[in-house]
Amino acid sequence: MKKILLILGHPDKDSLCGGLADEYQAGAKDAGCVLERLNVSDLDFDPVLHKGYKVIQELEPDLKRAQELILWSEHMVFVYPTWWATMPALFKGFIDRVFLPSFAFKYHDDDPWWERLLDGRSARMITTMDAPKLYFWIAYRGAGHNAMKRATLYFCGIKPVGITTFDRVGSSTPEQREKWRAKVRGLGKQGA
Repeated sequence: MKKILLILGHPDKDSLCGGLADEYQAGAKDAGCVLERLNVSDLDFDPVLHKGYKVIQELEPDLKRAQELILWSEHMVFVYPTWWATMPALFKGFIDRVFLPSFAFKYHDDDPWWERLLDGRSARMITTMDAPKLYFWIAYRGAGHNAMKRATLYFCGIKPVGITTFDRVGSSTPEQREKWRAKVRGLGKQGA
């Protein structure tokens, strides 16, 4: 049984992203996966790194629990909207506060390289956006996807990382959204 951590990064649980997270969760449970879920909007934490990494703030209990679940997991699924070509501020604050030095990565003292402390885990990003995917890639070179996949998850050793993107959300039809929900439920059943 695959151990999956599902993280909803949308500040509103009653959103399309919230519904997609529900579908993934249902599919994974149907497949017999063991799944834990975090809704970032439910967590009690300060999303601001007040001193950067110069002084590490004490972690709130919800963030300690998030780190425990990350270490427990074999596969992580992040569901969030693409806003301004990247992720919502609250979700970014969660990443900043949780994926800390000595937890997610550790720099070497004697060279410019680092240890990837979350090696051995895989992930999937499920994102929504109003822009067409092609425009997102041509105009922004997939900025938000690259920031999360390469500069965060790969940096910490998490790979492979799959990406599922649903675009043109604002003009989507109920039928399209139903297809998206079915696709995400299928990903959950595969534990992918």
